[in-house]
Amino acid sequence: MRIGSSIFALAIGFGGVFSQPLAAREAAPMVAVGSQYDTTHVYVAPADVGAFADSFLATFGGQSTRQGVATVTPTPSSTSTQLLQTPVGTVSLFGFRTPIPHPFGAERTGYLVTDLDVAVKAARAAGADVIVQIFPDPIGRDAVIQWPGGVNMQLYWHTTPPNYAPLQTVPENRVYVSPDRVDAFVKSFVTFSHGKVVSDEAKAPGAEIGRAGDTYRRVRIESTFGKLVVLVSDGHLPYPYGHETTGYEVSSLSDTLAKARAHGAKVLVEPFTSEGRASSIVQFPGGYVAEIHAASH
Repeated sequence: MRIGSSIFALAIGFGGVFSQPLAAREAAPMVAVGSQYDTTHVYVAPADVGAFADSFLATFGGQSTRQGVATVTPTPSSTSTQLLQTPVGTVSLFGFRTPIPHPFGAERTGYLVTDLDVAVKAARAAGADVIVQIFPDPIGRDAVIQWPGGVNMQLYWHTTPPNYAPLQTVPENRVYVSPDRVDAFVKSFVTFSHGKVVSDEAKAPGAEIGRAGDTYRRVRIESTFGKLVVLVSDGHLPYPYGHETTGYEVSSLSDTLAKARAHGAKVLVEPFTSEGRASSIVQFPGGYVAEIHAASH
C-alpha cells in the first residue's frame, strides 16, 4: 500500500523550535527516498474510482497503474488499488468494497522509506505515535504514525524497490495544526525528515485560508520527502479550507482549471493571488479536494 540554511540560523530565526542538540539531530537516521515516491492517499466510493482517475489524469497528465483488488490493511478488508502518476504528484487511489478499518482513511500520505523498522523507530524517537504497528501488505510492509497535532501519515517499504522518474514540480503536503502543537510538530517532523524550515511567517495573509483581512502563521518545510506547509489555525476555517491535503504546482493555473472543469471537477475557491502565488481549490469527482497553484506574473 502506498498508501538548506544552517541549523544555527534556524534555531535563532524561528523562535528556538530547534533547541534539540545538533548531535541528536545528526544521530537520526536518514530514511527518505524521494518526493516522487510520496503519495497522497485518496479514498473514494467504488463507483467513483473511474471518474476520479479520469478527471485527475486529464487535469494533470500522467498515467495509472493497472487496478487491482487487495487487502491493504492488517485486518480483513477489500479495496481496489491503483497508483496515479502525474508530473506534479502521485496519488494512491483506494475504492473500498468493505467498511474501512480504523484508522485507515485518515492518513494523508504514504512516504516510501529505505528501511521500515528503522523509520518507525526514528519517527517514534522524534515524537510520533505509532498508531498502526508494522504489518505486511501484498507488495511490502506498512505502518501508520501520528505526529504531534494529530497529523497521520503512512510509512511504507516495498519488497521490490520502485523506480519512478523525478517529478516536474514537487507537491505541497498541506498540514493544518493548532497554535498549541505547531512547534512540537515542526520540531518532530524536521528531526525525522532531516528537513529544513525555509520560511516561518508569523503574519501570512489570511486570504490563503479563506480569512481575508486577517493573518495567520505559515511554516514552510522542505526535505527529501518533498515540501510541507504548516498552516497554523484557530480552527475557524470557512469551507473548503482544511479539507485539502495536497497542493499541486502547475505552470498555468488557468489552463489547469479549464481542464479540471472540462472533466467533471468543481472549482470551490476561485483563483486569487497572494505573495507571488495564484491559487485555487478544486473538488474532483468522488469528493477529493485539492489546492492548485502557480507562480503569478
